[in-house]
Amino acid sequence: MARCLYVVSQSCHACGLQFMYCTYLQSLGWCFICLWELLLFMHLPLLNRWLLGVVCGVTAASAWAQTPETEDTTARYQLTYNWQHHGAFNAAYSGTNSIAPTAEKMYTFSTTAHWGFRPWQDGELYFNPEITQGMPFSGNLVGLGGFTNGEITRAGGNNPKLYRQRLFVRQTWNRGGGQEAVASDFNQMAGWVDKNRFVLTAGNFSTLDVFDDNAYAKDPRTQFMNWGNWTYAAYDYAADARGFGWGVAGEWYQDEWVFRLGRMTGPTEPNALPTDFALGRHYGDQVELERSHVLAGQPGKLRVLAWRNRAVLASFNDATQWVQTNGYRAGPDALIAVRQGEKIKYGLGFNVEQAVNSNVGFFLRTMKTDGRTETYAFTEVDGSLSTGLVFKGGLWGRADDAVGLAFMRNTLSTDRQRFLQAGGVSYFIGDSNGIGGTIHYRPEQILEAFYSYQLTRGTWLTADYQWIQNPAYNADRGPMRVYAARFHAEF
Repeated sequence: MARCLYVVSQSCHACGLQFMYCTYLQSLGWCFICLWELLLFMHLPLLNRWLLGVVCGVTAASAWAQTPETEDTTARYQLTYNWQHHGAFNAAYSGTNSIAPTAEKMYTFSTTAHWGFRPWQDGELYFNPEITQGMPFSGNLVGLGGFTNGEITRAGGNNPKLYRQRLFVRQTWNRGGGQEAVASDFNQMAGWVDKNRFVLTAGNFSTLDVFDDNAYAKDPRTQFMNWGNWTYAAYDYAADARGFGWGVAGEWYQDEWVFRLGRMTGPTEPNALPTDFALGRHYGDQVELERSHVLAGQPGKLRVLAWRNRAVLASFNDATQWVQTNGYRAGPDALIAVRQGEKIKYGLGFNVEQAVNSNVGFFLRTMKTDGRTETYAFTEVDGSLSTGLVFKGGLWGRADDAVGLAFMRNTLSTDRQRFLQAGGVSYFIGDSNGIGGTIHYRPEQILEAFYSYQLTRGTWLTADYQWIQNPAYNADRGPMRVYAARFHAEF
């Protein structure tokens, strides 16, 4: 913006603050701070005006202040709109949980506030309210293992919903080894920490806030959109239907090593929103070991993640027997009928991120689960592989642009295959139509490519393409082609 010949200064119509803008947008006359407040007003007309006034005052002061070397408070915001379209594709038959083979559109919208402060030395407290809305393909979240939009789990329809996304505390115990800077970011205040330290996170957050990081494939708002590229598709991590839970996680940093251990709540019923707080009986445990390294002069990280869920779950062998005895019924009746007693579900994954040079990065994730029981909280995948490259725009003179290319392969366990082939239907997949069509099993394979273009500082427009072979593991359907456009802003 600083190099634009059309940039001038004006006062915001709402708050009076001076801001820089392009004369092409002179009809707007609003700063980003007040635009966020306006969105709140538009989507939640009954929200208390006094509360909005307080929020506006706090955010204005925070956003326009110069970021200090060490922050004691933070107020950051994001807005993301994702529109997707898939064309018509071949389908020998469709069932209860099939994605429609006719052309369709979907969208998601989210806006989030990330507020935090330091209540005591080396302590941090964060609160994230979020507004979401959106509709998936076919009016329901079905028909794929690797869903095409990472935001769709929090979108519950065309009416905007306000909810508490996160509320957690983070405490750091510094243990020497020299200091390193922590950059200001979402739910992260600028400051200094010891290289050797122990960090405790407790409260309402996502398992993925602590575990399974990757510099090149992590955030569906700024990077790849498919579920298989922002974490392991086979990682059935404990969470409610929106992807969050309550729990505690510890991180021990020692030189180039990091050891992580955590326990999180899951849903009262698989893939449901209400939370099961019986952490002594029903839970999701995860352990991760990370090592940083330098390879051919370039930084990289290796991670190994093991997890275990304990909950009341249905086994696929029991459900298959139920279907064979009772015949086909629409919906996951078989799973509900045989869901009794606590069962253990577990998996093991390997995660690589490696810089090739300053503008090219490589990533790979692979995971395998036992595959004996139904999906607890994520998606219907028992084995997953995702790998790809990300190219920074510095290669072509646009440092804040990016191009990504990725390949994913999702598989099902033998037990889950038998259930589907017998005519069973689970929560997200199952093409059985009750008249002989089940599935012709093949691994689900996905190619994804995106270009992220920086419009102005803090705003990006992304074009994305996904090609899906054997959607929901059925060779009798597809391939499916998905085109997407995403707008993302941070301020």
